[in-house]
Amino acid sequence: MQLFKLKCDDFLERDADGNYYMPAEQQVRDEAEKTHWKEVGFTLLKDWRLYLMLVPMIIVYLLWRYMPMTELLSAFKDQNTPGAAGDSSMYDWYGLTNFDALFFGAQSSMFWAAFKNTFVIAFYGLLFGFPFPIILALFFNEVKSNITRSILQVCVYLPKFMSTVIITTLFIVLFRGPLDPTVNAEEGLGLVTQLLLAIFPNNEQLYNAATSSTGGLVMSNEYFRALYQISGIWEHGGYDSIVFFAAVIAVSPTSYEAAQIDGAGKMQQMRYVVLPSILSTVVIMLIMKVGTLLSVGYEKVYLMTSPTNYDAGRIVSTLANEWQQAGNNTMGIAAEMTNNLIGMILVIGANAIARKATDVALY
Repeated sequence: MQLFKLKCDDFLERDADGNYYMPAEQQVRDEAEKTHWKEVGFTLLKDWRLYLMLVPMIIVYLLWRYMPMTELLSAFKDQNTPGAAGDSSMYDWYGLTNFDALFFGAQSSMFWAAFKNTFVIAFYGLLFGFPFPIILALFFNEVKSNITRSILQVCVYLPKFMSTVIITTLFIVLFRGPLDPTVNAEEGLGLVTQLLLAIFPNNEQLYNAATSSTGGLVMSNEYFRALYQISGIWEHGGYDSIVFFAAVIAVSPTSYEAAQIDGAGKMQQMRYVVLPSILSTVVIMLIMKVGTLLSVGYEKVYLMTSPTNYDAGRIVSTLANEWQQAGNNTMGIAAEMTNNLIGMILVIGANAIARKATDVALY
């Protein structure tokens, strides 16, 4: 009886005589709970066209995001099971043996070298690639002519809408080496390669890499990482600036006027008005960027690597592809799964740090 009274006290009140009664607010809440699913059904029927448009996206996610996850089970199975005949569903359970071999076995040196390259390339991309769209958005905000701004935006957005194969091929052509180094070491050099050699005529290391028979600067271990970051900024920098530019133009004009009255110049307005105003957007985008930190673009790296720059260009994704092509599917899946799990841990950590430091978080 006492327990019943305690539960009644949660949603009922007592009158002067000690009798329970239901207040008006509780009656409204109870009525809302009774009619909740009716309202949901009414909303679905009223806006059924909008929900119908979600069906193709849901199908795509099911086919390309969730169904392939079943192959992750192969990382815990033995592909050498007799009679399996390549069918992963017939493999025997192997436990964590594949991961033990990946971390500490004969393949561990290759995996850790590829993981190091993945992390270094991703870290450089975050260090140099993330601030560039912000700077570009601030630059667009200072361009007063709408026509000039529109032309500049189209020029920097264009690479994003071109195929990765086209962008990478064009980039390799711009930095390519000589056509026949045995005849003439400087004939057929890429346009940007010629420009770099003209700017740094006494740099012997640059000259040797640019005129080598291995394919030029892109195919060299010394310059691969730097050129990969430049190509990434060229391809994605303009498109990524759209979000930041939208946040910049949303800043109230009265904030600029107040800063001007206080004597703030352009740089001070950016520092004390614009940047604090777009801080929440920057933090959210940074967390999302950290989430894809280790998801280095497989296609571009695959196109830009060769046996001459494997030491700097081999990443986890390309290594997993090599193992899968060699018939070692379970080891390749284990490597990719490890890479993705570390990325998930990074985004959770970045979100927690952002919530503590700025009170802004993704979730």
